Amino acid sequence: MAESNREWRAESLGPAREVELAQGRLRYHSVGSGPVLVFAHGVLVNANLWRKVVARLSADFRCVSLDLPFGSHLVPMPPSADLSPPAVADLVADAIAALELDDVTLVGNDTGGAIAQIVATRRPERIGRLVLTSCDAFDNFPPKSLRPLKPLLSNATLLGPALAPARAGIVQRGIFKALAKRPVEAEVLDSYALPAITHAGVRRDLARFFGGLHPRHTLDAAERLPGFDRPALVAWSREDLFFPRSHGERLARLLPQGRLEWIDDARTFSPEDRPDRVAEVVASLGAAVVPGAEDSLSAGGAAR
Repeated sequence: MAESNREWRAESLGPAREVELAQGRLRYHSVGSGPVLVFAHGVLVNANLWRKVVARLSADFRCVSLDLPFGSHLVPMPPSADLSPPAVADLVADAIAALELDDVTLVGNDTGGAIAQIVATRRPERIGRLVLTSCDAFDNFPPKSLRPLKPLLSNATLLGPALAPARAGIVQRGIFKALAKRPVEAEVLDSYALPAITHAGVRRDLARFFGGLHPRHTLDAAERLPGFDRPALVAWSREDLFFPRSHGERLARLLPQGRLEWIDDARTFSPEDRPDRVAEVVASLGAAVVPGAEDSLSAGGAAR
């Protein structure tokens, strides 16, 4: 596998840029114009997860895809950076503020969906709408099936040899079979796997973030979600192997303006399996007008 593939990002995402924040530098991609969609991915993937969705939406929306410090990123955070889930939620909110984005539709998948819940309940002032695709929620953070791996994934020293086999495409494809029903392109898989294999700073970020995952963060967000009284959509994959369908139903009930849509023929990574359907449901919410948004956002920000 080509080491240069670690830096590969799909052209559909738009050019790579960086924003300087108090916590460190964050890379992102931006393309299109119109109502703003901000995309958050999960652990050991990056902005490429959203490439097919963005390709379908950028004609009508401004699409901002973040490269979060979750192990497949290219710019490590400073060694002193706080990468606990609330701090990463602040990182996302600070990036939105630094880019002067308002009335944002925040879209999260997998771990990024958990972070999106925390942003919506901790820093809602610039969030106009929320889309949660299959993601961590309630007591499933990290997913229960991954908890035996937490000591390994939380140790930067052990991560190097543990991740090394993922240089091989056959290993990458084997791992992703549980997450996506359809094959993922080799350059995309490399962009997910190689950064943590080749860069000690990226492994350090992954270990610090994964070590901070705990259900108390998503349970706290769940308690606060009824206060997010803005348009919200839960788009859950019917064939998800990590996130129970009942959690999608519960999230939709908790959100005062929540609605549930099922993504058929998809596993956790619905943006890989069904980008057409994900784009359709995101677009249906992303153009929604939020009556009195300014007043409600100011009130929500005061509760930070």
